[in-house]
Amino acid sequence: MDKARRVLLKLSGEALAGPQGKGFDEATVKAVARQVKPSASEGVQIGIVIGGGNFWRGRSSNAIDRPKADQIGMLATVMNCIYVSEIFRSEGMETEIFTPFACGTMTKLFSKDEANKCFKEGKVVFFAGGTGHPYFSTDTGIVLRAIEMEADMILLAKAVDGVYDSDPRSNPEAKKYDTVSIEEVIEKKLAVVDLTASIMCMENHMPMAVFGLGEKDSIANALKGNITGTMVTV
Repeated sequence: MDKARRVLLKLSGEALAGPQGKGFDEATVKAVARQVKPSASEGVQIGIVIGGGNFWRGRSSNAIDRPKADQIGMLATVMNCIYVSEIFRSEGMETEIFTPFACGTMTKLFSKDEANKCFKEGKVVFFAGGTGHPYFSTDTGIVLRAIEMEADMILLAKAVDGVYDSDPRSNPEAKKYDTVSIEEVIEKKLAVVDLTASIMCMENHMPMAVFGLGEKDSIANALKGNITGTMVTV
């Protein structure tokens, strides 16, 4: 795969938590920043979406109304982006955070024109707050932003090192795909991203690459076009 001009990178909130599983692990986040910096310095335009699972997983609570639970999750992603953005700044990068709803002076209200301006200025752009609406995951959020921002590709850094025909954590015979079509992902329910996000990728011809976050230099390699996981073609 050739190195892309503009990519959107998805990080899980749990991955940022490191060994403790909750909150932030600064060493883990600094390691991510150091992998991103070389490509950002070389002119690759990088947008980042972060899940909120290190703080909140709304569907695990039956005591809270689903829209309210999802709103808490959106705010968790905002906290994550503010933190990671600051760590990126401490490593010498310029950043900007956009949200689909007003957060005072902490973030900027999302605008395609403003985000494009930031990309052209060489900033790493964080898209926090999901779509701004309940019932939509950060999977849908990153696909929506990738389509809006005309990204070349979505990079998914996951706990599993690619796409398998079944869960490799429970099935040692699970087969890993080097390449798989988005139609096959949908048909076989391979859970690369949720169904809404998968259909949006299919309809808008947005390719994805899935790789293991825990592998050495996996983000740096993916940003350079070296995917060791699975390419999801459209």
